[in-house]
Amino acid sequence: MFKENQKTLNQLQIVIDIVVMCITFSLAHYIRFYTTFFSEGILAITLAEAFVPLLASVPIYLILYNFLGLYQVRSYRIFDELKGVIKVNTYGIVTLVLILFVFKIVDFSRLVLMTFYFLNIIFTFFSRAMIISLVQNYRKRGYNLKKCLLIGFNDIGKQFIKNVEKNPAFGYKIIGILDDVTIKRRELPKECEIKGKIDELETLLESEPIDVVTIALAGDAYDRLGTIIFLCEKHGAKTNIIPYYYQYIPARPYMDDLEGMPIIDTRHVPLDNLFKAIAKRLVDILISSIAIVLFSPIMLLSALIIKLTSPGPIIFKQERVGLNRKNFEMYKFRSMHVETPSQEKVKWTTENDPRKTKWGNFMRKTSIDELPQFFNVLKGDMSVVGPRPERPYFVDQFKEKIPKYMIKHQVRPGITGWAQVNGWRGDTSIEKRIEFDLYYIENWTMSLDVKVVLLTFFKGFINKNAY
Repeated sequence: MFKENQKTLNQLQIVIDIVVMCITFSLAHYIRFYTTFFSEGILAITLAEAFVPLLASVPIYLILYNFLGLYQVRSYRIFDELKGVIKVNTYGIVTLVLILFVFKIVDFSRLVLMTFYFLNIIFTFFSRAMIISLVQNYRKRGYNLKKCLLIGFNDIGKQFIKNVEKNPAFGYKIIGILDDVTIKRRELPKECEIKGKIDELETLLESEPIDVVTIALAGDAYDRLGTIIFLCEKHGAKTNIIPYYYQYIPARPYMDDLEGMPIIDTRHVPLDNLFKAIAKRLVDILISSIAIVLFSPIMLLSALIIKLTSPGPIIFKQERVGLNRKNFEMYKFRSMHVETPSQEKVKWTTENDPRKTKWGNFMRKTSIDELPQFFNVLKGDMSVVGPRPERPYFVDQFKEKIPKYMIKHQVRPGITGWAQVNGWRGDTSIEKRIEFDLYYIENWTMSLDVKVVLLTFFKGFINKNAY
């Protein structure tokens, strides 16, 4: 029943996506030529003629939706849905432009294309958001659920049960548990039964309709995995495996293949890819060059005020740990009175730190003191976006106390970062900062960098935790 309902839902979603494309394209055409929203244009081709290349690109859109997993059984996360819709429409509009170019359709309005692009994202997302809301409510009432048999009532299995209970919209209904250990009834979720020992699996598969068998074995019990999978496949039940080592690998590990042997990369870093790394580096060079020109008046004024108000150098150079754990000199405008190297190496800056100058305090609050780091970006020591670098003295301390701390050095450090735009900057939790840094490292995309840069501007450069 679950598969039938999901298939019907996917078919409905495909029809809605096609209808939305037709509506938004017609609306874009109407706005361009029959309203005063844009300047007056020449109607070179009719709506019917304009529809021809659109209809030719509809299959491409549907293939892209399917390729990005938007027609698969999933947990329906709103943000993931929005990202998928934006990606599909970006690729789709490029395809539509290529179709116009190949067939030399030159009388096509660019404003129509632009308007269609934005309208289709908005309308498609809201149509999917409505379906997601309906599906979630439907599942919470006990419909469209996958009947799940859980094998293994260890810590992993118990955590799986808790996660299912916390997320009813995910679509799982645990109908029973198999394990060789004694299970107390009060530990089980509602409507869940103790079905017996693991050896009774085949009997259970023959007698009850089960959509999916979730395997949560550990230790010596893992040796029985092959037999369990064989029995499930024999009776047509789908199997999901929760690896006992899941705490040590990312949520979406990268899999490699060595002559048919799967190899799990426990810490997949997208920027290990040469082309992605080159693309990011080129963008860094472009942005830092523009920023240096754009902020040069502010930097010149800051340099002058520092020179006039406090003896010492204008630029403060501090050793930090960067890519591949190599040290480099990070540039900042000097915001404190001159200290000896041994003093500055081991001290945090506090809120009312007497070492700060008046202008230095203002620069720190407004992040002006960070502007010289665009020269670090040009040199290749840093990136515009990435985990913030730390001093070697503190790195040596944190790596002993904070798990996974040193992973941040697998990418170039940044002027701004995912942790910083989410509030983990200055005198805040190092653990939470590393958590966000790891998310950035494992989920890097160019669009995530754009998002961080935009959030840096929209949230402002002033931060109450920046001392």
